[in-house]
Amino acid sequence: MSISQIGRTIGESVTLRMNERAAVMRAKGDPVIHLGGGEPKSRAPLDAVVAAANLLNSGEVRYTPAAGTPAMKAAIIRYTKDFYFHRVTPEQVIASSGAKQAIMVALQAILNPQDEVIFPAPYWVSYPDMVKLCGAIPVPAPAEDGTFYPRLSDITQRVGSYTRAVIINSPNNPSGVMYAADFIREVVEFCEKEDLYLIMDDIYHRLIFDGKKPVNCYEYAQSLGDKSKLIVVNGVSKQYAMTGFRIGWAVANPELIRVMSNIQGHQTSGPPGVLQKAAVAAINGVQSSVENLRLTLRNNRDILLERLKSFDGVHVTPPDGTFYCFADFNHYDGDSARLSEFLLDKVQVVTVPGVEFGMDGYLRLSFCGAVKDITEGIERMKWALDPNAPNELYIGDRKLVRDWT
Repeated sequence: MSISQIGRTIGESVTLRMNERAAVMRAKGDPVIHLGGGEPKSRAPLDAVVAAANLLNSGEVRYTPAAGTPAMKAAIIRYTKDFYFHRVTPEQVIASSGAKQAIMVALQAILNPQDEVIFPAPYWVSYPDMVKLCGAIPVPAPAEDGTFYPRLSDITQRVGSYTRAVIINSPNNPSGVMYAADFIREVVEFCEKEDLYLIMDDIYHRLIFDGKKPVNCYEYAQSLGDKSKLIVVNGVSKQYAMTGFRIGWAVANPELIRVMSNIQGHQTSGPPGVLQKAAVAAINGVQSSVENLRLTLRNNRDILLERLKSFDGVHVTPPDGTFYCFADFNHYDGDSARLSEFLLDKVQVVTVPGVEFGMDGYLRLSFCGAVKDITEGIERMKWALDPNAPNELYIGDRKLVRDWT
């Protein structure tokens, strides 16, 4: 079989693979605990559900414009004004089938083969493959000091003649850390100076803890006109717990949005009308669900961090936001893929190996599920890894016996 060069370079999404494997095990009756997911368990806002139901009941579910309906664009414009204090026009906005598609069509619009895209490590698992899908080259930029907090020099030392763009995701998936305002300012100023595209993946910017405030990249941009190379991406999946609705967006200069819309028009056409209706209602409706989710996540984070203290040799940087913790398990196994498989096989706990995020020896643990799952999942992991743990563990009415050292 003949497979394209690009096709041969693209791997399976590890997070989707782990989700699928967990679903299969659950279908067989296995008591799986999923600590690897990126999906809040809260219900979608009632405003969104009612709006979608009303359109479905009307039977008038039709094609939509490639860049989104007028109502969807108006909601994005309002969102940008309310949360970024920045006014944009419909020509500067595209709605997509999720923030992932918004990033993908942006990359397709700006990259040529062999161009390079820089992003701090650890990074969201899809960035490298999305860049490869454009025939371009991903350039991870781990912090020189070994932390999750990059400095501008970590970016600049990797810039070369083929560098085309920088991607910044803050708060960050998988670490949960929020980059400092000074760092964001420096990156914005540097990208403007070097004429580089800057993609700000802000999908978690309202899910922040401990009194911290989101950093507004527009405050530091000098060029916000038709030549601006700043692209700000967001969506409803995380903050409104509307992952399955698949509505995201990008705000950029009009010419780039026009090109992105052309690409999207040939890829998928416009996002589904029912889902745009729901997203508009969520953005324009009562916002209490976002704050309720944020408070729930903060509580869950604190519970997870407290439980992780019981492990010998596990190091954790407390997350500033998101619903992920990126914990250093090198003390137990520096091969994170092997460790993740071990935990799934032995105690049926799903984690995501850090190697997929550019840092081996770590595990991404999600705290967006139920408190019971967090506490029991960590308890099972502790039993599996602690050589001093009892020889037996009960999961419901099932008895597990340690058969490893």
